[in-house]
Amino acid sequence: MTTSPNRQEAYELLISYTKNPSLIIHAKAVEACMRYYARKHGEEEEKWGIIGLVHDLDWDQFPEQHCIKTREILEAANWPEEYIRAVESHAYLTCTDVIPQTILEKTLYAVDELTGLIRTTALIRPSKSVLDVRVKSVKRNWKNKRFAAGVDRTVIERGAQMLNIEIPDLIHDCIEAMKEVAEELELKGNL
Repeated sequence: MTTSPNRQEAYELLISYTKNPSLIIHAKAVEACMRYYARKHGEEEEKWGIIGLVHDLDWDQFPEQHCIKTREILEAANWPEEYIRAVESHAYLTCTDVIPQTILEKTLYAVDELTGLIRTTALIRPSKSVLDVRVKSVKRNWKNKRFAAGVDRTVIERGAQMLNIEIPDLIHDCIEAMKEVAEELELKGNL
């Protein structure tokens, strides 16, 4: 029988497989964006947030088996298939062939990479804070492939298309979501 996990269970699972502090911060950033969009769409905030929190569960220990190991871990923990499929879909065309279909899956796909671009933008600011990051600041570095080099802009663009949302609007919403947990993301800075 599958059970819906709570946030504490999801977090404990995350930190049992993820030791890299940057990956934990990334997971919390994606969680924040997912919660923000769940509220915006009138969906289940807890479920969306939990899926965002564990989306890279296996990345620290098993990067070459990304999403494959997560499926095994979540199945062993009796997580619902809906959660597992959503996690798999975030790596569509990079590690899986699971096409994002639901609004939840498309949102996870769209925000995952973007959180890294926003975080990097915040960290180069004199304030070191997400609280004063603007959409134009993120867009300014969009075409500079050396800036946040690990961020795949094509995935963000594809995700925005799936959601039928303009990229500046997606950036705006993710900035707002990350502001809500700035301290937890170590992005409160010196404002």
